[in-house]
Amino acid sequence: MNWNEALAEYKSYLKLEKNLSQNTIEAYIRDIRKLEDFSENTPLTIGRSDVNEFIYQYAGQNYSERSQARLISSLKSFFAYLQWEEWRDDNPVELLESPKLPQKLPNVLSEEEIDLLIAQIDLSRPEGERNRAILETLYGCGLRVSELTELKISDLFFMENFIRVTGKGNKQRLIPISNYTIKMINFYKDEVRVHAAVQKGFEDHLFLNRRGRKLTRVMIFTIIRNLKEKAGIKKKISPHTFRHSFATHLLKHGADLRSIQLMLGHESITTTEIYTHLDDSQLRDTILQFHPRNQ
Repeated sequence: MNWNEALAEYKSYLKLEKNLSQNTIEAYIRDIRKLEDFSENTPLTIGRSDVNEFIYQYAGQNYSERSQARLISSLKSFFAYLQWEEWRDDNPVELLESPKLPQKLPNVLSEEEIDLLIAQIDLSRPEGERNRAILETLYGCGLRVSELTELKISDLFFMENFIRVTGKGNKQRLIPISNYTIKMINFYKDEVRVHAAVQKGFEDHLFLNRRGRKLTRVMIFTIIRNLKEKAGIKKKISPHTFRHSFATHLLKHGADLRSIQLMLGHESITTTEIYTHLDDSQLRDTILQFHPRNQ
């Protein structure tokens, strides 16, 4: 079995059995191809010493610890699959340890910064109402950018105050939506989108570009970058920042972590716990309010 054959089988496994997204699958394959380029051996004959030398040289090329950790994770998954399929008796990567990664807290916009960004939208232009609806949906529902671009009109259950979202691995979840966000979406959908010349195949997509096709991830990034510059906000932000802000503001106002986990579509609550970080003023207020010496 050569590399192309092994990777084709592995790719099918990731798609059909692990139900991973196309972007995730391609990232795995890119990492494994790096080992293929390094070694003259096949995936069935490559040994532990070859893999160790590959990792050593890769680390010496000033790749970040996060990139090294992802590479090792990809290789472990690939060789575990070969072992599971009984194409190999051993796993040459199983003893490799990933570098310890520092916990990286996400950038979060304050409620005032959210309002400031949205205030920069030019509502006199047709795309203005669309862009406002986009930002309100990102912030009001905590969507990933891919979930937003794939949101369909048929996914809107406004009578029940829910939307249906297709997340990672094509897993669907229902997310509650506020009347305010519903109002913003409905205004765009009924007053602006209704006049668009929709291209075939995109009739059900909610957010469209000027050519009547669904918006791309890049376009969402561009919209937010332009608004950030107009607002004079110096933080590094992206569409995902609205997701972080959604979760952080819910926690700040008393929502429980389990509910936020379900809305975000996190498989593990450990992932959601990153949003429990507090700023200095919240820590100060907690001490002043709850410590017995301050009663």
